[in-house]
Amino acid sequence: MQFIKNLFGGSSEPKEEKILPWQALTTTANLDTIDKKSVAKTQLIFKHSTRCGISKMVLNQFVTSYNLDLSADLYYLDLLNYRALSDEIGYRYQVLHESPQLLIIRNGVAVAHASHGAINDLHLEKYV
Repeated sequence: MQFIKNLFGGSSEPKEEKILPWQALTTTANLDTIDKKSVAKTQLIFKHSTRCGISKMVLNQFVTSYNLDLSADLYYLDLLNYRALSDEIGYRYQVLHESPQLLIIRNGVAVAHASHGAINDLHLEKYV
């Protein structure tokens, strides 16, 4: 029985959850701050739909694989509560809205972006 439990993830060891240093993205003033800070440091915006299973799966994969040693600031946008802000991000950075979506901002410009499973294919190290 233990073999079957181990095979299907029934480990009795508690899994340590990785916590990322997210900053909530809630106002257009936050975007002005991101633009200013992006001159010296890479800024990452993760747009997430809290009701979408795919978005949740991609977010979990991103968190699991994210390298905490990267020199970048992480912003989290809850699309359902801040849809107008999501639209502003699209206008400002000239990126078509998708969800989930990750934008990489340098010098006030989106230098890369991806959505859905392609988020985890981005090599963030290239941009920091």
